[in-house]
Amino acid sequence: MTTEAAVLPGARYTWGGDEFLFVEVSEAMSLPANFKVMSIAGRLSDAGLPGIVDICPANASLLVRFDPDVLPPEQLETAVRDIERDLTSHQERALETRIVEVPVWYEDPFTAEVAQRFREGFHQEPEGSDIDYAAKVNHLKDAAEFIQRHHEQPWLVSMVGFVAGLPFLFQLVDRDKQLEVPKYLSPRTDTPKLTVGHGGCFGCIYSVRGAGGYQMFGVAAAPIFDPDQALADFKDFMVFFRPGDIVKFKPVTEAEYNAIQAEISAGTFRYRQAPVTFELSRALADPEGYNRELMEALNGI
Repeated sequence: MTTEAAVLPGARYTWGGDEFLFVEVSEAMSLPANFKVMSIAGRLSDAGLPGIVDICPANASLLVRFDPDVLPPEQLETAVRDIERDLTSHQERALETRIVEVPVWYEDPFTAEVAQRFREGFHQEPEGSDIDYAAKVNHLKDAAEFIQRHHEQPWLVSMVGFVAGLPFLFQLVDRDKQLEVPKYLSPRTDTPKLTVGHGGCFGCIYSVRGAGGYQMFGVAAAPIFDPDQALADFKDFMVFFRPGDIVKFKPVTEAEYNAIQAEISAGTFRYRQAPVTFELSRALADPEGYNRELMEALNGI
């Protein structure tokens, strides 16, 4: 997880109409850039400034919506700049978050059926599967090795959005070990709900059925967006993931997938999750060793 610089340059501040302040921390996604975004967003939220309507952190930027009749724009900008200046040593800071185990049925029949409908004219290699293609472009011997690389190290939820509840996922490994797969040549008009996908360096879980262009590797077994808030994990909010969450994928068989569906129908399913403190400096210094320590938090849960 090498970083392009120990300390990021100052952010770029621009305005969107009368109600939005856009803070661009970096032009490119990186772990330090995303950590700085989350740190600014968290501290701005904790400041409790009257007039802030919403704070939306993204991969390398954040957007702040505010009421200019309550909070003058120059006051908001000054507050955010003060926070940024205080984060000059952000790589030494810690993030209180959680690690979540997400069961996935890899090479499932649902994404396989959709993939077959969108091959010729949509995919780079119409004769194969998405996982076979992903293994090839990552110079891996087969789909099984790709699946192993996909689930053996954790992922950071770098942002949530695009559609309701969809997490963007950034694998916590050295850059030369990151899985990278181009998106489909042309977007599909159909993607199964809970598809585990990948485009560029980002993974994702499609929260709802709809259009999409990411390569499809499997389906997550449990919901991540629950408008009815029927399950206990959604008691406080209909969207499960939050920026800063850490995800550990767990492969499951068809039988295990079906057992989880029965738990969901009965209203008893709970994600395995545990609180963790994520320290950026340790993650950058020893990714594999630190990942083992993070994943150890799930043991016994």
